[in-house]
Amino acid sequence: MSLREQWEDNARAWLRWARAPGHDSYDQFHGRRFLELVPEPGRLTIDLGAGEGRLARDLVRRGHRVLAVDASPTLARACATHEQGVPSVVADAAAVPLVSGCADLVVAFMSLQDVDDLAGALAEVARLLAPDGRLCLAIVHPLNSAGSFEGAGGDRDAPFVIRGSYLDVFRYQHEVERDGLTMTFHSEHRSIEAYTRHLERDGLVIEALREVTSDNADDRWSRVPYFLHLCARRA
Repeated sequence: MSLREQWEDNARAWLRWARAPGHDSYDQFHGRRFLELVPEPGRLTIDLGAGEGRLARDLVRRGHRVLAVDASPTLARACATHEQGVPSVVADAAAVPLVSGCADLVVAFMSLQDVDDLAGALAEVARLLAPDGRLCLAIVHPLNSAGSFEGAGGDRDAPFVIRGSYLDVFRYQHEVERDGLTMTFHSEHRSIEAYTRHLERDGLVIEALREVTSDNADDRWSRVPYFLHLCARRA
């Protein structure tokens, strides 16, 4: 199955997970840290891989005119029909049905590790952005997806080990159970260089990069980056 198909299969589980109040890292620290990189509102902000719309709704509250794009019909519908719904389009990230140069900002929050065609998606971002437009993205940090902590439990000082090749591209799934909710994440591991080479090719110049750890000093993820945030400008 494609990543697109796997996310549609898991869409109902993701709706329950993402909309449980205070449940996900987005509510705890991740969303706040990402929004620190997002520029002021312009003509149009495209939320690429918007999911059920939690970031899109936060951006609207900050004054952005947002169009949500997601490949999952279930999630796009959930985004549009929320009580604070955001206009949504069902489309692959590599083929968005909008005119070139229409957006001042594209955000891709935790979506690019879940697309089947990364090169096509980032080329599409460059096409959609007006000159000097920005891309703000968040992904699972490639160290996170390449390795794991040894041992059971939550020992903060447990060794973090990469057993395969960090530079390889490979599919993986991550099953999580928390507070009675279960979610399976289907993604593709790629190195930081794999992402930045596409940005370089498409004329997107990195302006800021953050390696995001847990805010909890007792959490093992306070010493190994959990997520990667990046802001790039279209030259």
